[in-house]
Amino acid sequence: MSKLWKLCLALALLTAAGLAQAQSQEQQQQKQRQLEQPGNNAPVWRDVRKEGSQENYTSIKGRETNVLVQSAGNTWRQMRNGPITFYGGWLVVLVVVVLAAIYFGMGPVKLHDKPTGRLMARFTLAERWAHWVMGISFVVLGITGLIILFGKFVVLPVIGYTLFAWLTALAKNLHNFVAPLFIVSLLVFIIMYAKDNLPEKGDATWLANGWKFFRGMHLPSGRFNAGEKVWFWVGVVVLCLIVSVTGLILLFPNFDQVRSTMQLANIIHAIASVLVIGFGLGHIYMGSIGVEGAYRNMADGVTDEVWAREHHELWYNEVKRSARPAPGGAVPAGAPHMKEKQ
Repeated sequence: MSKLWKLCLALALLTAAGLAQAQSQEQQQQKQRQLEQPGNNAPVWRDVRKEGSQENYTSIKGRETNVLVQSAGNTWRQMRNGPITFYGGWLVVLVVVVLAAIYFGMGPVKLHDKPTGRLMARFTLAERWAHWVMGISFVVLGITGLIILFGKFVVLPVIGYTLFAWLTALAKNLHNFVAPLFIVSLLVFIIMYAKDNLPEKGDATWLANGWKFFRGMHLPSGRFNAGEKVWFWVGVVVLCLIVSVTGLILLFPNFDQVRSTMQLANIIHAIASVLVIGFGLGHIYMGSIGVEGAYRNMADGVTDEVWAREHHELWYNEVKRSARPAPGGAVPAGAPHMKEKQ
């Protein structure tokens, strides 16, 4: 037993000597740091952020005012500037490359027959206003959001610090002030368009053969095809609502959110935004240069009968059978047409 006690005592003395030496070295380093780097209190702040350290104190009252260093902020920064920026940026680039390949490789989807000049009412004025207000605000938010998220890595090296500081300040203010308009128009848009985007017979067949649409294959559908319905429910309803809710959390921090809530909201906001921008690029392509005659639907609210029959045959047959024109419907058979091409 005496040997065991002697061994334990020796180990304790060695441990104490080691700790004393380490403490002495740390004190010497601190003195040297004060000489070389006056005001550098790194060891103090390391103690502050240690897990399980005693509660800190500030003279300001409120939630989290006693948290002097929040280590989770560094985790948030690493995620935002790491995988989210890297994979999100490449996702946007990939979508652009795929759309460019489709356009230059196969060209826009064209009509098989020549337009007749007989026009059908496609969208009401209210529907078009809801679409354009939401769409334009979406584009503004998308561009400014991309500048805020990727600008430091893509734009800054090109234009320099001075111009980039001005650009990001403009992007931030536009993003903050356009966001409420987008949220209101989004809710109106969802209410207006939900009924015509409900699943119906034939949607599964359309989705299974959707890739053939780019090769000119005729795929019958209702007022909106299955691809447009996926964009509506996944892109507009789910992702845009997620972006809106998280955006409100970030836009109004005076509702007493804690920092961890803001950081989580920022991560979710960035991921959902990148995904919906990818979806949105596909929708913009299809509604502008990707499908011949598609832009006129939303620009003028009317479409040629040939376009309606080739792209939305089920809707075309339904409105042709209707006894009287309805919002978004066609002029009934036997009635004078709205407009004829000269």
